[in-house]
Amino acid sequence: MSDAQGAVEQRLAELGLTVPDVAPPVAVYVPAVRDGALVWTSGQLPMVGGQLAATGKVGEGDGLVSPEDAKDLARTCALNALAAVKSAIGDLDLVERVVKVVGFVASDPAFTGQPGVVNGASELLGQAFGDAGIHARSAVGVAVLPLDAPVEVEITVRVR
Repeated sequence: MSDAQGAVEQRLAELGLTVPDVAPPVAVYVPAVRDGALVWTSGQLPMVGGQLAATGKVGEGDGLVSPEDAKDLARTCALNALAAVKSAIGDLDLVERVVKVVGFVASDPAFTGQPGVVNGASELLGQAFGDAGIHARSAVGVAVLPLDAPVEVEITVRVR
């Protein structure tokens, strides 16, 4: 089956999205690990074409990444997480359920809207997998992320 023919990738295509090539690790780890029926991804940054789409802290005000932009970046992270899953299993249609999403938001000290930012990832997974995309989740504010990324997302999925 070619990439464009899978049901999950077709739903993404209808949103104008394509699963990218898996982002190369920035340190000593692999993008995803399968153990039995579960696949865990490493944290995925908002990389587009090998470059971070944005850098900085999330918050309201000059010099900060807006919460709306950060939500879009979390969506990009989720798309990159799907690329990592695909690299481990070959076909996203093998995913039976998204089990858990963890989102990290590099936050300005006054920013408390991490759940809204991570909704960008959760919404994309729901669009891609329907009810199977509904998951448990953590949205965590942190001081800094690798490469000064504003957002990082990791997912765990169950596959057949």
